[in-house]
Amino acid sequence: MAGIKEVASRAGLSVATVSRALSGKSNVSSKSRRLAQEAARELGFVPSYHASSLASGRNHNIGLVVPNVQRWYFSSVLEGVSETLLDAGYDLTLYNVGEQPERRNSILTDFLLRKRLDAVIAVALVLSEEEIGQLLAVHRPIVVIGGALPGASTIRIDDEGLAKMATSHLIGLGHTRIAHITGDAGLNRDFKLPQLRQKGFAAAMAAAGLGFRPEWHATADFTIQGAYAAGRRLLGTPTERPTAVFAASDEMAVGVMLAARDFGLRVPEDLSVVGIDGHELAETFGLTTVSQDPRGQGKLAAATALALLDGAGRDPDGGPAVTAAQDQEYPTEFVIRHSTAVPPDLAATTA
Repeated sequence: MAGIKEVASRAGLSVATVSRALSGKSNVSSKSRRLAQEAARELGFVPSYHASSLASGRNHNIGLVVPNVQRWYFSSVLEGVSETLLDAGYDLTLYNVGEQPERRNSILTDFLLRKRLDAVIAVALVLSEEEIGQLLAVHRPIVVIGGALPGASTIRIDDEGLAKMATSHLIGLGHTRIAHITGDAGLNRDFKLPQLRQKGFAAAMAAAGLGFRPEWHATADFTIQGAYAAGRRLLGTPTERPTAVFAASDEMAVGVMLAARDFGLRVPEDLSVVGIDGHELAETFGLTTVSQDPRGQGKLAAATALALLDGAGRDPDGGPAVTAAQDQEYPTEFVIRHSTAVPPDLAATTA
């Protein structure tokens, strides 16, 4: 059977480069990785991951913990993480904790303590000081998407600032009767995303001298169906209707647009709608939104985890070296489409 020297000769690379490429280390060019993999395949060379694990202290396996993989945002993050890890030769173990916190506890106290994972990427989950301590105690890097945690590298967006920007866009068009659809209380558990976006909405309204109207504040579950029902209640009132809605997610914005159609309201002539997320449906519905690129966030999280694992040397206890935690704000894009326009009364005066 061919050995690593034969693979290196066939690929035209050094033995060290081939070893790094086939062991999944990230400090190898994509071309070199491809040449090494092709040569290994042609020669029937299969690296011993067991021996590699013993030598490096790694399992070439990174865990991804998400609340609900069926939701668009989390599945998009998963796609980005998976793509990056596969390219680096790492396995991915997915933990879909759902509404059962005991599942998360088993991940932290069982799989990690038994060193099945080299690193953990947690998405939109608040970890307690005790849970973070468990991770740090076994010298495993933690990368978090969605909010800052002590001791963890963080990838986040400015939810409050982006909500303020989206609301200010409506105000800038001349809207003063602006409603807000936010998440229900259960969705505020981890990183309080709905609360942050609601805070940004309130800040923009206050800065413009606009009051908060409780009847124009609705809650839903961040789904199209939930927001459709909330939107029907909001827009079906016999009293004065809002001329614009800021929804805390694109899916809820789409739900509001469907509800408006039921009442014969045209978007944007009668009702302007703006969301946040950059959902794949936003372009289809012509929705003005803030695109946060969850797939890209997943790719960055995986690359960050790999970089932490490839830190210089080892720690005194023999585990992989973990460099200082980073706090990275992921770039977003404000995309203006045709779901927003000047309010009806202002449009009538300028017609």
